[in-house]
Amino acid sequence: MKLALLTEKFKRAVELAIRLQLKGIRKSEGVKEVSRLVLNNWWYSDSAWDYAKMLLKGAKQNGGNPLHIHLKSKFLISKPKENEKGNRNVRIEGLNVRIRSNGEWLNFKMKTGKNFLPVIFDVQKLKYGAQVVLRNGKVYLHVQVPFEVYLKHYGRTAYGKLYSGFDLNSDRMNMVILDERGIIRDVRVEHFPEVNSPGFSKRRARDLRLKALAHLLDYAFYHGVGVVFFEDLERIKRKNGKATNSRKGNRKASNFAKKELLEHGIVMALKRGFEVYLVNPAGSSKLGRELAQGLGLDVHFSSAFVIGWWGLNSLKSQKKNSPVW
Repeated sequence: MKLALLTEKFKRAVELAIRLQLKGIRKSEGVKEVSRLVLNNWWYSDSAWDYAKMLLKGAKQNGGNPLHIHLKSKFLISKPKENEKGNRNVRIEGLNVRIRSNGEWLNFKMKTGKNFLPVIFDVQKLKYGAQVVLRNGKVYLHVQVPFEVYLKHYGRTAYGKLYSGFDLNSDRMNMVILDERGIIRDVRVEHFPEVNSPGFSKRRARDLRLKALAHLLDYAFYHGVGVVFFEDLERIKRKNGKATNSRKGNRKASNFAKKELLEHGIVMALKRGFEVYLVNPAGSSKLGRELAQGLGLDVHFSSAFVIGWWGLNSLKSQKKNSPVW
């Protein structure tokens, strides 16, 4: 009953945070207000504020009315703190779970499948986020497992000796596969021009892009690729460590679809066991246009080739480099 009351308070805290954010209240002031009025716990209140912010962002992207956001389920979120191991409010100790509630600890026994026990034991040594959900008369604990722990137990390993460079765009993505000498061994492309049509659903566009990216990475995995190179979008905005005045470069770096593709591409590639490196893309488009005719490829394939070629040569010159992800 104490846990049920806590999850009900957290739900009310999220709804309060939504109203405060709609009024333009700053986070530092809003979290204090949520903690004072509802939760009496700063870290729970901070988690509620961030969750409310996510809900507002989702409503805005989908054209919904934020005032109509109403939460039905009782739940609780405690995000991890950067400089601490474990979790401040939800602690996992072996197969015991302790949840902080109004100055005391609520103790529970945890049941999980044998396959997940190694993950649970490993994650206790690191920082982790936790979510508690009440559903069908049961208490469910969802643990945000750090990616390195997931890969350790469930990730595949790509043993291929080839390399692939990617050119990601909102309406297409190109992949070029190279050998260790930089010779092109294969090329693949996924087209989805309809996503840029007026009125096309953003959600459908996102699904099409992610499916296309998954197809290319699967193809690379089963055709001998072990290392993947993507553009480092953060490098586009910078020149000699300073922000550039290039409207084209800044627009390219801030393009939501492209940034989202890169983020998901890194995760997908790691799940498939690839080594992943980010390559400074400055000048890749220009060089790609210059090389396109000689390579017998279009400019997008040429750009993908340049990214892969630069990445490969960088690895050769700096053999001690470790993957960026």
